[in-house]
Amino acid sequence: VDHDDEDTIIMALVDAAVGYLDGWTGILGRCLEEQEWRQDFDGFSACLRLPLWPVISVSSLVWRNGTGQVATISSDNYALKSDARGAYVRFRNDFVYPGDLYETGAVVVTYWAGYPRQGVVEADPNAEPPVEADPGTSTVPAPIKTAILLLVGHWYQNREAVAEGSHTVLPMAADALVSPYRRVDV
Repeated sequence: VDHDDEDTIIMALVDAAVGYLDGWTGILGRCLEEQEWRQDFDGFSACLRLPLWPVISVSSLVWRNGTGQVATISSDNYALKSDARGAYVRFRNDFVYPGDLYETGAVVVTYWAGYPRQGVVEADPNAEPPVEADPGTSTVPAPIKTAILLLVGHWYQNREAVAEGSHTVLPMAADALVSPYRRVDV
């Protein structure tokens, strides 16, 4: 495309392609950009599975008692771990699980997931000259970025639900590129 007449359409297609792959509803079951998520559990267990991947860090882990009072669990009492099934919070063996939990959603894990940006620089308006924010470089794997570009190109060229003579929903090349990154529950 060598004109800017359809920039709005192209940006909408980029957003649609990222949305197709990214987050809770995306086909990959993982986050592409850094995002904060919250997972509620009805109770404690030695292993609290986090549904999205890759997990960067746990921001907080809190629990509510039967009367609704909230307490924070120190990060010294748990660790962020991962295995073939994804990320999970693992409590120390000597951690004593609180009793008298609220009926539902008593344990809440807030966490950051996604591929972190490298080289992020915060804005500094007091610097001479003022330093603008630099979002850094994306660490989303190249095959996923390429799949997004293929989807955008395909949707730009084929603006109908199904291209004539074809009944494929996702271009084969894009599907092949993202297949290794799909989360599959074992």
